[in-house]
Amino acid sequence: MAKRDLHNVLFPKQRRILTHFGEDLLLAMKRRGFTKKLLCERTGFDHKTVNKVFAGDPGVAIGTYLKVMAVLGMESNFAEMAAHDEVGIKLQNIKLLEGSR
Repeated sequence: MAKRDLHNVLFPKQRRILTHFGEDLLLAMKRRGFTKKLLCERTGFDHKTVNKVFAGDPGVAIGTYLKVMAVLGMESNFAEMAAHDEVGIKLQNIKLLEGSR
């Protein structure tokens, strides 16, 4: 079976978001005074994987991103991402308002 080119799976906007996310993680690491070597030691990942995380590579498993966030003390941010559902709340509000008419 041929390996999928994961860069072509994402739309350009999604790719930019993931790239920005990786850059944000890199900045968070630098703000804490951590090095990539230290992050590799604490996560157990090799430097290639950590570099892919910071590049926002879509081929990196979501658990890898989560583990990096945990080392940076940001794992609660991960849990909050899906919990803040503006579109779902608006849709629910529309349905609730329609029911009261």
